[in-house]
Amino acid sequence: MERQRTGERYSPEVRARTVRMVVEHAGDYGSQWAAISSISGKIGCTAETLRRWVRQAERDEGLKPGPTSADQARIRDLERENRELRQANEILRKASAYFAQAEFDRQFKR
Repeated sequence: MERQRTGERYSPEVRARTVRMVVEHAGDYGSQWAAISSISGKIGCTAETLRRWVRQAERDEGLKPGPTSADQARIRDLERENRELRQANEILRKASAYFAQAEFDRQFKR
């Protein structure tokens, strides 16, 4: 089972089904926002949450400009890797300085 981040109450399947409901029933309402407001109340999430799901689905399908879910996951992974590499470089820099100082001290003790 895939681990969910804290605060994620709805599974990806529920999100996809709810977004599909908004798209399919948008014609039954005066606007997309009216459909979102109505459907969000039925599933128990806020209208803003459902609006964000719909916008992300539109970006994923190429209907709207912006980073897709895959792009966001890749950016998140690259940022994590960058952070880890910076930490490793800092450790190596400190170790190098420590050993250089130890070598310098050893030369004077002869």
